[in-house]
Amino acid sequence: MAGLPKTSDRRRHLSSLYLIALGSNRRHACHGAPGRVVRAAQEELAAFGTVLARSRVIATAPIGAAQRRFANAALVLESERDPPALLAALKRTEREFGRRSGQRWGDRVLDCDIVLWSGGVWRSGGPRAGLSIPHPAFRDRAFVLGPACAIAPGWRDPVSGLSLAHLHARLTSPRPLPR
Repeated sequence: MAGLPKTSDRRRHLSSLYLIALGSNRRHACHGAPGRVVRAAQEELAAFGTVLARSRVIATAPIGAAQRRFANAALVLESERDPPALLAALKRTEREFGRRSGQRWGDRVLDCDIVLWSGGVWRSGGPRAGLSIPHPAFRDRAFVLGPACAIAPGWRDPVSGLSLAHLHARLTSPRPLPR
């Protein structure tokens, strides 16, 4: 796929590439401030495959019910896990970092989302409990598109056909671009 980090031919048939978004806006007892939490999580996700690219961590404004600024980043992960298995591993990692269920879009120690998958579209389960790839809201979130565009600008959204660079430009352009 154009714009994605290359996988070795030998492993290509066994693995998939994932674009993972990470965020934090609460301190962690061991890792400290949210930026350090996100960097530590980027390291932890290597347990699920090979991290091929990682963005820098950026500071962003809170959204929804959240009260504190967020630290956000993205990474490209090559993994042999299928999307539901990777999601389960990401949710387990969130819990290990201290995430507790609570208010949607509230403050959290760690949030990990599968944004894109090299297999295209994935849908499972009901609308609230299921997994949807691409992530349903990623096109409208500069805090996802900015870091993602920095590491995989040519990766195309399988729904719109637009690259991450194009989606980011549409979202952040000072003037509305034609659709």
